[in-house]
Amino acid sequence: MMEAKAESLLKERSLRVTRPRVAVLSVIHSSPHLEAGAIITTVREKLGTVSTQTIYDVLNTLVDAHLARRIAMPNGAARYELETGDNHQHVVCRDCGRMHDVEDPGTSTPLSASSEHGFEIDNVEITFWGVCPQCRTGQDQKTP
Repeated sequence: MMEAKAESLLKERSLRVTRPRVAVLSVIHSSPHLEAGAIITTVREKLGTVSTQTIYDVLNTLVDAHLARRIAMPNGAARYELETGDNHQHVVCRDCGRMHDVEDPGTSTPLSASSEHGFEIDNVEITFWGVCPQCRTGQDQKTP
């Protein structure tokens, strides 16, 4: 993501344009599905010294402003990507953790929880789990 585009997105959400915010937006655009630790490392490579707390604050701000999406991972660190509003889901390899986007599998329709329990549903997250082709190939080679 070019800096000008990142700055424009921040301004559209009435957020102050700062070097860390621009850098984090650029990182999650160019490398979606990274954990915060990897984002921190990459931002520091671009900007030099930036505190860990600053990066977490930026990530929280971007998520709250609907510029980024936090993907909760069971038994693992959250991952981040740009918020695209397309309601896509994810497929994750159980062995290596590789993650890919999956087109909306029809989750945009209201769920029964909304009427049965009085919830107003604003988001649905489905994660498909399996073993990726690279890991399957590795497993095939381990088998005698």
